[in-house]
Amino acid sequence: MIQRPSLADLNSYWLATNYLSAAQIYLRENPLLQEPLRPDHIKPRLLGHWGTCPGINLIAAHLNRLIVNHDQPTLLITGPGHGAPAVLSNLFLEGSLGERYREYKLDGEGAKNLVRDFSWPGGFPSHLTPATPGTIHEGGELGYALATAFGAAMDNPDLLVACIVGDGEAETGPTATAWHLTKYLNPKRDGAVLPIVHLNQYKIASRTIFGAMSDDELRDLFHGYGYEPILIEAHDSENSADERIPVANHREVANAFDQAIDRIQKLQRRWRNGEGEPRPRWPVILLRSPKGWTVTKELDGERIEGTHRSHQVPVEDPRNDPQHLDALDRWLRSYQPETLFEEDGSPKPSIIRWLPKGARRLGMIPEANGGSIRKPMTIPDWKQYELDIDRNHRGRETASDMKTTGEFLRDVIDNNRGRFRLFCPDELNSNRLGATLDASQRQFVWPTPADDPNIGMQGSVFEMLSEHTCQACMQGYLLTGRHAIFPCYEAFVSIVDSMMGQYAKFLKRSDEIEWRDQVSSFNYLLSSEGWRQDHNGYSHQMPGFLNMLLNKKAQNVRVYLPPDANCLLSTIDHCMRSTGKINLVIASKQPMPQWLSAEEAEEHCRNGLSIWDWASSPTDETVDVVLACAGVYPTAEAVVASRLLRQTIPDLRIRLVNITDLLILEQQSFHPHGLNNEQFDHFFPPGTPVIFNFHGYPSAIKQLLWNRPGHERFRINGYIEEGTTTTPFSLLAANGIDRYTLVDQVLCAGAIERPELRERCVQTRTHFQDVREEMLRHAQHNGEDVPSFTQWEIEPLANAVQGDPI
Repeated sequence: MIQRPSLADLNSYWLATNYLSAAQIYLRENPLLQEPLRPDHIKPRLLGHWGTCPGINLIAAHLNRLIVNHDQPTLLITGPGHGAPAVLSNLFLEGSLGERYREYKLDGEGAKNLVRDFSWPGGFPSHLTPATPGTIHEGGELGYALATAFGAAMDNPDLLVACIVGDGEAETGPTATAWHLTKYLNPKRDGAVLPIVHLNQYKIASRTIFGAMSDDELRDLFHGYGYEPILIEAHDSENSADERIPVANHREVANAFDQAIDRIQKLQRRWRNGEGEPRPRWPVILLRSPKGWTVTKELDGERIEGTHRSHQVPVEDPRNDPQHLDALDRWLRSYQPETLFEEDGSPKPSIIRWLPKGARRLGMIPEANGGSIRKPMTIPDWKQYELDIDRNHRGRETASDMKTTGEFLRDVIDNNRGRFRLFCPDELNSNRLGATLDASQRQFVWPTPADDPNIGMQGSVFEMLSEHTCQACMQGYLLTGRHAIFPCYEAFVSIVDSMMGQYAKFLKRSDEIEWRDQVSSFNYLLSSEGWRQDHNGYSHQMPGFLNMLLNKKAQNVRVYLPPDANCLLSTIDHCMRSTGKINLVIASKQPMPQWLSAEEAEEHCRNGLSIWDWASSPTDETVDVVLACAGVYPTAEAVVASRLLRQTIPDLRIRLVNITDLLILEQQSFHPHGLNNEQFDHFFPPGTPVIFNFHGYPSAIKQLLWNRPGHERFRINGYIEEGTTTTPFSLLAANGIDRYTLVDQVLCAGAIERPELRERCVQTRTHFQDVREEMLRHAQHNGEDVPSFTQWEIEPLANAVQGDPI
């Protein structure tokens, strides 16, 4: 039988969560004040954020009432993540915390451990983490809780995602764009998002924008966004029998939540019955409450409740200041903990008897542990899409690697509707993935002209010109058990650097939590690479996202630089099957030479690197120079450089090594994919000079090689912040990764290694330097490169034409 809560039940529960929240911030002993409060009961370091806790507790109480009354599966996302004491208090009382961790069982010992362990070494930190049951968003970095909520709701028709948005958080750019996501949410096939804007007027030390707005201004703003705003002011009830005990106006708050769920259910019924309106308006609750509500009113002659002074630790020094100790004692006892907890410390049955049970609890909803409900995708055999390669004329065939992969992803979408999406900042066609639109429309629910291409009310493609929003939506989608890919311009994915960093921390911490199951990997597919942004110029040339990933935990990060279409197909297939990773794949959208057959590509990608014998000198003797490469454009230049060298000085022994799994270069002791020293020496023999042509900043390779013995023999070429509006060859040359620079570097190293070839090396260097300068003059004068620049074909060495290298 359902136990529906009374208003008194709601208030008692709210008082209990408020008490536990404050106790977590302050107390190390005497958690229920069963003896007089002394300074030694206080924690030596007071950490936490009290100001938002009473509002979060009020919202949680009423969400629990909504869940019980409507049997509504509800996922809570808490934007003000530093309100962790409030969330933990609710999880403790509902039993989720004790179910995940025995030390927090629903008894006196559990309450004691909860209070002591908050912001305590080895305990819960002052913000939400993956260790917190029910959490898919930490909230430490403000701004993208709302978009994460919408991502969680997509393709989840029965789920309600309640999202608390702090009025400080609402000032951030990512939140500002996320309000528009109702225009993408389909009431027929998606779940619902209920934003709850917590308006308590203050940030750390200053007024919030939303908190300073009038009721009419807030209603107008959110009505303009496309919502039906429900504005409610939470305050002390006038019906309190004892003015010393805080009592909230629960009836008014309950009415606001009832209005919201009623509107959501009616809207979904209309749409699912085929009667949907053209511009569905979802509810948003605008909840005003005093900052730090129920804390002491004044201290040291200054107002505390309702001001920024209650943001973190409102009573600052109770260990050393007797007046502060007395104020804390009076504050905590105002909740009358003896009426909320039994003598043994366990909560009174009346406090918790009405709460949701089992998987309906906020901490135990399955979607908050998405790996537990994740199902593998149905992925077609990528070799069906392979490009045929003539092994006697490698490089003759040119193709867009991304376009080929788009055909593969088209069928992935077709096979996995409702559990796979592309999240892309309006760059799908530009990145040559247009084939995916043969299988899916771009989902957009609000009306558009009939001739708008590939737009419909439901689809597996989400496009919005906000990298922040795409990132956050995809996080919400993945963390609730689904699969996705994030195609993006290479230069602009760095907009989400900090979000990626926080997500990497989430994955790392999740690996350490026994009950957390791994979710599908976050797959970045970057194209519109800097090396072919010659027309857009310097602003579009930025490969630094790769460097950011290198600083994350090795078990959670992979970086792939497939050199051609078949390698890209193999890599994407692998990434979509993986779990618990952030996979960065950088690929070309422009027609580029194709080098490897499907079988060769599969082996190459499995190994992470290989010696390309067909582009190397045919010798079993000691290698003079290793020419290494990683990335589509650096690889093409390296292959051509090797061809030129073998044509002009065939006695110089050159080995070409291509790397596609970049982190394989790191030592095995640092990275699970890394080569051990013996394997590394097989590809890069000790003492042999290595010329490395790299896609990104040279510092990335230097970082990976730093712990390798003899790393000083590596000469790294890469992007060195030189660029403008150029031709493709001019951009390569400006950064020193063009074929002629490589030839020059190899010849310099070869002259040292093989003194008998020194004179020929010097003569050849001069020749190719002249060729390079002539090509640059041609580009400057004609606005395009010489036709020979795109002649990448590599014939077997026996058939190669000796002589003129152009």
